Amino acid sequence: MKTLPNPWRQALPALVLLWLWTLVLYRDTSLGMVQIWARSDTFTHGFLVLPIVLWLVWRARQTLALQTPYSSVSPLVLVAGVAALWLLADWVSVNAVTQIAVVALLVLTVPTVLGWAVARVIIFPLFFLFFAVPMGEFLLPQFMAWTADFTIMALRLSGIPVYREGLQFVIPSGNWSVVEACSGIRYLIASLTVGTLFAYLNFQSRTRRALFVLASVLVPIAANWVRAYLIVMLGHLSGNKLAAGVDHLIYGWLFFGLVMLLMFYLGARWAEPAPVTTTTPNVDASVPRSALTATRLWTLTASCAVLVAVPQVVQWQFSQQTTGLALHLVAPPVLTADWLSTPPGDFNFKPSFQHPAAEINQHYTRQGAPVGLYVGYYTHQNYQSKLVSSSNVLVGSHDDLWAQLNRSSRPLTLAAQSLAVQRAELRGGASHGSTTAPRLLVWQLYWINGTLTSNDYLAKVYGAFDRLLGRGDDAAVIVIYTPQALTGEVASDALLASFLSTNYAAIHKLLLTTRQGRS
Repeated sequence: MKTLPNPWRQALPALVLLWLWTLVLYRDTSLGMVQIWARSDTFTHGFLVLPIVLWLVWRARQTLALQTPYSSVSPLVLVAGVAALWLLADWVSVNAVTQIAVVALLVLTVPTVLGWAVARVIIFPLFFLFFAVPMGEFLLPQFMAWTADFTIMALRLSGIPVYREGLQFVIPSGNWSVVEACSGIRYLIASLTVGTLFAYLNFQSRTRRALFVLASVLVPIAANWVRAYLIVMLGHLSGNKLAAGVDHLIYGWLFFGLVMLLMFYLGARWAEPAPVTTTTPNVDASVPRSALTATRLWTLTASCAVLVAVPQVVQWQFSQQTTGLALHLVAPPVLTADWLSTPPGDFNFKPSFQHPAAEINQHYTRQGAPVGLYVGYYTHQNYQSKLVSSSNVLVGSHDDLWAQLNRSSRPLTLAAQSLAVQRAELRGGASHGSTTAPRLLVWQLYWINGTLTSNDYLAKVYGAFDRLLGRGDDAAVIVIYTPQALTGEVASDALLASFLSTNYAAIHKLLLTTRQGRS
């Protein structure tokens, strides 16, 4: 077979064609990333990732010129695995995983077409591509809780009395709450992205690089806690004339900028000079001595292209089997044990679940004890309409009627299944118009084709498994709630447990009937 006189001249076009092929096939996933970059300030840095990667590769061009491309078979195994991962993630509409998979496919084309020796030279630029994936919002609840914990602890240590309910707290000068912008996720993502690049460019030791990246994670988290405390203190000491409104954000970014400048200044003091490059080729023992042939190059390129296309073919076949029948979900007027349908009364509440295929929100009463039942049914799920999503919550962040105070879990045995239902306490806002804010106790669980769970991740796994077995993706969220003021916390738990254990069979039958009516 004829060897290529200049392997780079054919290997690079093959790589570019494979990248274009992948981006076209997965254009919905790729465009989804770009749309998030455009609409979210947290992920705007995604527009800079590719130019930075290209600059890093160009920076290594002299070392790359010393290498000889030699297409490799072994990355194809990884390509097949990542393609399968994308398919499973797409079935359950997990944006972050599908986007990671697409970036991984683009990365794996490099060792496939150019070989592992070339990939090792630009391993960091290839790794840096993953910073283009907009992920991290799942950390919001935990980061908000940590910010509230630290702020309240610091206020109390400062001698300021604090009354706390969930993420909201009251001090003598006014009311405060920790919202999504206070979580520090933006600071963390920005710091980690820039800090990782800084560590690569300024340090040669792996230990120093790892320590600086670790600092890029810990420093913004701690800085955000201090920032939140200082903003509350500025507002308190100034009679809420400072650190309010837009000033709140401006002071926050100024403080964060100063902290980052200090961190990079200290990091620069321990910077290590780059090693002197040599003109001697770095011979890799894993690279075969034989030269790259056109047959090998284009055979492996075509094989990779086929593996990349397989999930799209499978997805197309599944989409042909779906139907678009309208769903009808009707709440029964009477449940078991004389639970009668009643008007909502003073505790009108509706969970913030987006775009269900069908839903009911009905209230029942037995012997004066009220319970609300919400069921959101999802089928043919996609990125706009899916059961488990960061936007599907009990209370939205901008809800004027209700605020979530806390969230916990409670063990329960239901339909011969042992699980832990999600439990939350809600407090009504001023919009209710009453002098005493109403309170609700809420339970939540998922129904995945008849299987019960309250865990978001298990719900995704069950959904993917059912799709894989051809059972469809029918699922529902079941939320029950009752006013705490009427029954007390312990009695409210007992009331919800009694309602669910007594009426789950009827709810389960309703969901099965809905699924059968769709098929």
